Amino acid sequence: MAFDRYIGIDYSGASHPDERLRGLAVFQAYPGEPPSKVNPPEHEGWNWTRREIADWLAGQLRLEERIIVGIDHAFSFPISYFERYHLDDWKEFLIDFCAHWPTQKPGQRVNALRQGNQRTGNPDELRLTEKWTSSAKSIFRFGNIPGLVATSTHAGIPWLKFIRDAVPQHVHFWPFDGFEIEEGKSAIVEVYPAIFKNRYAREDRNEHEHDAYSIARWLSDRDSHGLLEQYFTPKLTAEEWGLARLEGWILGVL
Repeated sequence: MAFDRYIGIDYSGASHPDERLRGLAVFQAYPGEPPSKVNPPEHEGWNWTRREIADWLAGQLRLEERIIVGIDHAFSFPISYFERYHLDDWKEFLIDFCAHWPTQKPGQRVNALRQGNQRTGNPDELRLTEKWTSSAKSIFRFGNIPGLVATSTHAGIPWLKFIRDAVPQHVHFWPFDGFEIEEGKSAIVEVYPAIFKNRYAREDRNEHEHDAYSIARWLSDRDSHGLLEQYFTPKLTAEEWGLARLEGWILGVL
């Protein structure tokens, strides 16, 4: 198997980064075992905050394990955004985004930062990977419609930079660091649980828990059958591969 542990995170961009949210859920699985729920350290039975998840992940990624983490929000924006704001690569995008959308700062809310913020896009702008699915929505489409990830994406991207800065030698952000995961490194990938969550019985889990469970379960199942590796190299043209290195890609979309 390629990985020693599989972590699934269902994300929420509600409220501020230190608010405990029902919409944040974490499950993890070890090879040959079903996923189990992970609670915040020292707060058994409590909901997570976004800051706690980022701190916990950074700590886990420092361990002597090869971990794959699937997170349910977009990691980047469409190429039109890069062109509009003259951004050359994902590292530059992260820095620029955090300057205009500092949603990681105490008390900051996505909806408050939207007011008058010119660093944005239109609801009809899609990344290539979203065009390849039947239901993924634009990361610029805000609202309460099921399947929208705009708010969670805008809240979550600064924490990707936080983790990247905290443990750069331990983690591979796919596909921005390359489509092939570096030997010995853990991986953080974008996932869209709607693609596969219906294959698993929900049992007594709420919708957020089931999404996180399904992410961990799918990653573990695919790896145990030797099938996970194929998803790291989607069938793209050379031009599309270059585009995906900027826009990101949803693992599982081939």
